[in-house]
This record gives sequence, structure tokens and C-alpha cells, in this order.
Amino acid sequence: MCHVHDAHNMTPSAQCPDMCLCSSKRSTFLKHGKKHVVFHSMTDYYYEYTECDSTGSRWRVAIPQSHGSCIGLPEPVRGTECTFSCEAGEFLEMSAQECTQCAAGTYSLGSGIRFDDWETIPSGFSSLATYLDNGPHGDDSTTCNSSTWFPQGGYLESNRDECTVSLIYAVHLKKPGSVSFDYQYPDGNLFFEFFIQNDQCQEMDQTADKKWLKLTSHGEWATHTVNLKSGTNILYWRTAGILIGAKVVKPVLLKNVHIEGVAYASECFPCKPGTFSQTPGSSSCQPCPRDTHSGHGASSCTPSCRHLYTTSECKARPPCSKKDYFQIHTPCDLEGKTQVTYRWVEPQICLVDVDGAETLPPSGDREPCPPCNPGFYNNDTATCSPCPPGTFSDGSCPAGTEPAVGYQYKWWNVLPASMKTSCFNVGNSKCDGMNGWEVAGDHIRSGAGVPSSQSVLLKSTRVVASWEGSKVRQSYTHIMTKNASVSYTWAYQRTNQASDVRQNVNSVASIYSISVSNAVDGVSSECQTCALLSQPSGSLCVPCPPGHYIHTSQCTECPPNTHLTSHSTLGPEACKPCGPSSKSNKEHSRCYSDCVFSYSENNVSLSFDYSSLGSVGTLMNGPSFTTKGTKYYHLFNISLCGGEGRRAVCTDNVTDLSSADSQKETEEPANAVETLICQSTIIPSSGRGFHTALSSQSISLADTFLGATVALTLDGVKARPDLFPQTTNKVPDVNFFYRSLEVTSSCDKGRNVVVTLRCNPDRSTQGELTVPSQCPAGTCDGCTFHFLWESSGACPQCTSTNYHQIEGACKGGLQDTLYVWTEPKRCVGGVSLPEKKTWPCESMDFLVKMGATIGTFTAALLFSITCYFWKKNKRLEFKYSKLVMSSNKECELPGADSCAVMEGEENEGEMEDEVVYSKKTSLIRKLQAIASRVRVRTIMQLC
Repeated sequence: MCHVHDAHNMTPSAQCPDMCLCSSKRSTFLKHGKKHVVFHSMTDYYYEYTECDSTGSRWRVAIPQSHGSCIGLPEPVRGTECTFSCEAGEFLEMSAQECTQCAAGTYSLGSGIRFDDWETIPSGFSSLATYLDNGPHGDDSTTCNSSTWFPQGGYLESNRDECTVSLIYAVHLKKPGSVSFDYQYPDGNLFFEFFIQNDQCQEMDQTADKKWLKLTSHGEWATHTVNLKSGTNILYWRTAGILIGAKVVKPVLLKNVHIEGVAYASECFPCKPGTFSQTPGSSSCQPCPRDTHSGHGASSCTPSCRHLYTTSECKARPPCSKKDYFQIHTPCDLEGKTQVTYRWVEPQICLVDVDGAETLPPSGDREPCPPCNPGFYNNDTATCSPCPPGTFSDGSCPAGTEPAVGYQYKWWNVLPASMKTSCFNVGNSKCDGMNGWEVAGDHIRSGAGVPSSQSVLLKSTRVVASWEGSKVRQSYTHIMTKNASVSYTWAYQRTNQASDVRQNVNSVASIYSISVSNAVDGVSSECQTCALLSQPSGSLCVPCPPGHYIHTSQCTECPPNTHLTSHSTLGPEACKPCGPSSKSNKEHSRCYSDCVFSYSENNVSLSFDYSSLGSVGTLMNGPSFTTKGTKYYHLFNISLCGGEGRRAVCTDNVTDLSSADSQKETEEPANAVETLICQSTIIPSSGRGFHTALSSQSISLADTFLGATVALTLDGVKARPDLFPQTTNKVPDVNFFYRSLEVTSSCDKGRNVVVTLRCNPDRSTQGELTVPSQCPAGTCDGCTFHFLWESSGACPQCTSTNYHQIEGACKGGLQDTLYVWTEPKRCVGGVSLPEKKTWPCESMDFLVKMGATIGTFTAALLFSITCYFWKKNKRLEFKYSKLVMSSNKECELPGADSCAVMEGEENEGEMEDEVVYSKKTSLIRKLQAIASRVRVRTIMQLC
């Protein structure tokens, strides 16, 4: 078991395997290899108490300052009772085991420990840098050797890189206590957590709001307090940066670490420079008076020389320059006059009466005060007052109109009552005495002589827009899309490096006008048309319900599938039609897709229903790696049919308590983004030593649905089918177009998203989301994101053209008709296959019998015809023979009147039968006529 080295100064648990304190009732020694060291003086060792036994007793043992065998150490002696403690201003002198007063110039808290001097990292603290994720290029552990917490005199500064750096301090408490510290945590790209482990290196139970520190803003120091249990507590302050792109993170600052619960202080702490403790037994140090200074552990303050100024040490006072004073405009007096005056920056550290020194410029002439801002009036006093409710700057609004409430500041003689200004500077503790923003008549500007200044309007935690470098005069508009209480901050910083020296004093930021419309508690400078009561004599303005516009002093609902635009004009033009294949919600505040899409081309109509794809599609692509190899993923959530209650949500699991108040007001998670399409950065737990995967940097990629179409362009957004594999599918791809109204520094027109839906029967119903292979982050230009969603659920609805029928064989007088899908099937849902149909039919036995009968009849007819012609032929042969035999000489033939016909052989009736006079000759008669012609030609040839 690893024991404690000091009541408040322990070796971190990370060193436990290297050295272990072995103790018994009679002896105490160290084991570390085979080296032997003989101790002769108290500088070679120090005293420590063993753990208390069951009787409440303990032993005082000697611990060597360096590793080696325990030879020559003093023998263990019985220690004080375990309940022993010292008062504030005292420490336990271990040699005598008695409480002793702290000397002048030092202090102690008795049962507490305080660290407020950070010229160096105090004894007992250690900084451990790790890089557990080596990335795809092998071991990069050497890149974190220089990463640590840096002492800056009044505070500690964390690392700014991607290394995981832990500040570790171990303390043993005799009773339950607490730890508190002040910190600044301005950048969410740097993870900052505080947790506690016991002596077994097991993390103590902590809620998320105690482990993950909340973000701070405006240079404010926040205080964090956690209760500690008695026994060993190992405190960890751990930071880890995620550098995606070239962004530089702002470090965490830590100061004033205070631990309560120790039984005694083993030493007194020296007063830090600029403070002193004059009497022995002090529990705190006092700051030095003005024009005095002190060093480290001072018991008194030394008066400063005239040509020196006071910090922790005397420094030469430089000659005054223009950066040592600033100008202000005096408030309007009773005569309505103001003038410019100049003041030295406090504390004044420069000399005026030396060569080359600047003096304060004389005050300017008294000039008339600027007019009151719109919505304010001057009632013969030195200040401007807001117009009463129901009025505007020039009087009361006439019937049928109402004041257009808001704020419009364009004259700056005094800072408006709804604003306040402050200054912060990490390196200059006196910055709070300086002006932040200064009024200058027609504009307001950042204070001169201030290294870092900002104006604060209540409170704000999210950066809306930022500018860097020199900028010309320009305008910027931010649109609020929902009713809420909100505050805005304008901050200007000349440099991000902490310094006592005022630099870049000529660099200022100027704001000329600030306009806020539709503010509930605002003032009015003009009137606008309003809706009146429905009674004929009504003249009282009434608010229109959501989704209504004002037309002829009446509230009229927008037509179906239109939405009411922000800053809408009066009349029907205020209602804008939704995009193709989209519809509006009940309030006409937004358009969305109902997951139904229709398409017609070449007399072919296709209907799609994408509701089977699920309410939200999810894609995690990667892994990707930062410049130092940190592994991270991009998680995309897509709400294809983003109707009410079907929006995508991206959540940061790093707790941010700075928005807790706004979370209560809006009843929405302060660390979640709810929109149509959002993106989060996921850092796996195995990559940075965290106990769970971290989700951070959640942003909205799209909050407006433009429409769905098979076209490649919609409202200036262009689909890129060339980024994805081509398909031979005859079903067209359907493109869903989205846009985000939030403007970024790289996307001055906001972000765009195109989700391409492709019918793929081989995919599941929910399908698969992919990004372009050449743009693994989903975007090739940083502003337009492209996704391909392949799914069988993206196929069109089935119709009667998607199947065909197959007729079965006739069995038992019945025949079946079946219906099957045409392959490959590229449709889902829609019509179903018709049921099998059965029809009566003639069986095969009847047909066979019928065919046999017809065949027999035909054969008999042919046989009869054959016999008939055979008989006719015999007659012709007989007649021919008789003619030959009866001829008297060769080639003599009878006369024409009796040629080939002998008297009495044939009667005239038979001869007449050979001649057929019929316009419609039957088959038998045609054969008879042919036979007669053959017979006549034969007889004629013989003649």
C-alpha cells in the first residue's frame, strides 16, 4: 500500500509503482533497488506520521529525501493523537511535535491550505502530459513532452495544444473537507474537467456538473467548490484540446486553490509579492498600500521611489505617452452642452515632468449634445427619457396604428441604461478601473489605453459573429427566429497575449448604430398599421394570431402551404409560398416535408412515401485525425421530414452550466442543438483517456427546408450527383434541399445541405447514409454539405404497372390467374398484388374428343372424294380405249359433230351435267370442272 508523505504534500498516485513506503511499529525504511544511503542531518530526511490504528494512535517516522535504503534514520517515536490539530496562523513543527506560530511574512490557515502564488508550480503539484491516441502514424508521445501547466505569477495557464495534460495534487484529510479554486474557461474547444481519485486510483463519485467545468465569458473568474471525504484525495485538473483546422484554442487559467479538512499545516506559506504579514501567527497576508511594494515573503512593504512604480518589485516609471490616457464625453449638462475631456489611466505609472513625456490634452469646447435617440425625448432636462407606452417620438399614434417598438441607438452621449461596459485583462489586474467602451457622439468605440476591452449587455455565451484584422465600415444583421429573452455582447480585444504593457493603442473598434426590432420592452420612433377589434366601432389594436397578416385593419390567415416571413410587410405579400413538395405548419412559421413526393414524366407518375426511413437518420463518418493525430468522428443527424416533434438533436455531453438559467426559461437543453440537420464532433473514450466518449462542438447545418425535387438546383443550392457513384436505376434520384440562416465567417450566405434519396432494393428500409468519398467531412467547400441516402424505402409506391399476370392450366374445368411483381422490383408499399382469380374452362378430354371426331369426318370425306375421281378416271380410260379401237386409220378422228361422243353412249342430260353455270362454285363442282377440262383436252389431243 502507498502511504502519504505529507499532510498536504503527497506523491501523485502515478508514482506509486516506483516507490512505496514500508513501515512497521519499530522501523521505517524505503525499498528502491539496492542502493544504500546513510543519513547524517535533518536535511536528508523529513518526518511524517503513519496511518492511525484502531486505537487512534500513530507513529512519527523519518522519510528520506532521496531514494535509498533506510540506514541511519532516526528511530520511530510515538506521535500525537489522531485528533490533534493546529489553529490558523500555526503549523506543526514535526521535530518537537508542537504547534508553532508562523513567522512574520508567512501565514497558515490551520486546517486549510491555500495556493495563490504561482511564480513557480508549488511543491506537491505535478503536471503530467499524455497522448494516449497515437493516431494513424505511429507513436507521437514525444510531441507532448513540452506540454504542461505554465505558472504566470498570479495564476496557472493550461496547454493550448491537443495533448492531455493533468495537474495533480494529493492531500490527506483527517476530516471531511472541501476544495475550491478560481478559473477561467473561455473556449469550448478545450475540454476541462476536475475529478478526484482515492489512494487506490479509483475515481470518486461525482455528478457531471461537478466534473465538467462550465464555460466562462467576459474574462470573469468563476469559483468551483467540491466536497472531499476524509482520507486520501488525489485532485486532477485535466485539459485536452481538439484542434480541427488551424484554430488556436484559448487556455484555461487557474488560481486561488483552497483546501479545507487537513488536521494541521506542516509549514507556513510565504506572502506573495505585493502583500505582507507584519505579525507572527498570521492567517492571511495584507496587500501593500499605494506607492509601496514588497517581495516574496515580506513582513513589511517598502516605499517606492519617485521614479519607480509599484508591483512585486520596483520598476522605472516610463515617460507618459498617448497610450497612458483616454478621452471621455461628459454627460449633458442643464444647458444641453457636452465636451471631451481626458484622464490618465489608473494607476498612473508614467512620469509627466520628464523630457519627452506627453501631457493631458486640454478639454474640448463645450458643444451641443447629440439629439435623443429615436423613441426618446428630452423634457428640458439633461437626460433623454423613453417615450411612454402607446406613443412614439413625435406624439401619439393615430387610430388603426400602433407604435413599432424596439431600440435604435445612433447617438452616443451617454451609455444607454440597458447597457453596461467593463474591461478585463488577464495580465493587468488594474483593468477594472479603466473604461471599456467610450461614447463619442455619433459612435461608440473601444477604450484607448486598454489592452483588452469589451462591452457587456447583460450576458451572452455563444459567438454569433466575429471579425479579425482591419475592417471597413459595414453593417451586420442577426435575425431572431423565436420569442425569447436574449442579451448580446460586443467584445473587442487587441491581442490575445497577456501583458502588463499597453500595446496597439491606436487600434480601436467603433460601433455607429444598434437597432433592435420587435422588442417587447422597447420604445417607438414610428407607428405601424395594426389589426383592430372586430366590432364596427372598435379602434383598439389587437395582436394577430400566429400565421396571420394584417389586411385592411383585419387579421387574415396565410393561405395553405405558405409561411409568414420575418420582418414581413403588410398585406398578402407577407405570406411566401413554400418550396416544391413542402407544406407549412399550423402557425405558418416554417415549411417542412410530410415525407410524400410525386413525380410525373412521359405519362408515367411516381409517388414516394419516405416515412418508413425513420424520423431521424444518423451517420458517423471517419475516423479523421487532427494535425497531431487525435482521432475524432463527425456525427450527423438528419430529420428528413422535419415536422413538429420530428427534429434532429445533437447534444454535448460536456456539461455547460453557464446556460443553466436560459435552460430553465426555455425548457430546452442548454447544451443541445435542435434543428433539421446538425453535426457533432465525437472523440472516442479510448483516444484521450476519458471515461466516456465526448460529444462536443454541436452545430446546426440546416434549419430551413427549401423543397424536394428531381432537379439539380433549387433556390441557388446545387446538387452534385458527380460526387456519388452513378446508378443504372430507372427511378430518378430525389433531392431534398435545406439551408441554414446562420451566417458564419466562411459562409457569408449560410450553410446549405442536399440530401439525395436513391431507390436501392438491395438496402434495408432505413437504408444507409454516405458522404462523398473525396469529401469525407460531407462538404468540399465548407458551406454546402452533400449526403446520399440509399434505401429500399426510397423507392416509389407500387402501382398496377409494377406487376403482370400469369394464367395457369385448365384442370377439372377450372383455370387460375396469378399476379406477380415485375423483376427487379423497384417499388414499395402502394397497391398490393391482386388476389388469385379462378375461371371456368373447357377440359382437355373434351377437346381431344372433338378433335378426333373432326379428324375422322375429314378422313372419310377425303376418301369419298378420292373414290369419286378414281371412278371418273376409269370412265375416261374406257372411252379413250373405244375411240382408239374404233378408228379406221391412224390419226383419223370422228367429225366435229360427233368427235369423242358415240351415239347412244351418253345421253344429253349427262353432257349437260358437265357444264356448271354457277357464280358461287362449291369445292366438289370445282373438282368436277377440272376433271372435265382434263378429259376434253385429252380427247382433243387424241383427235
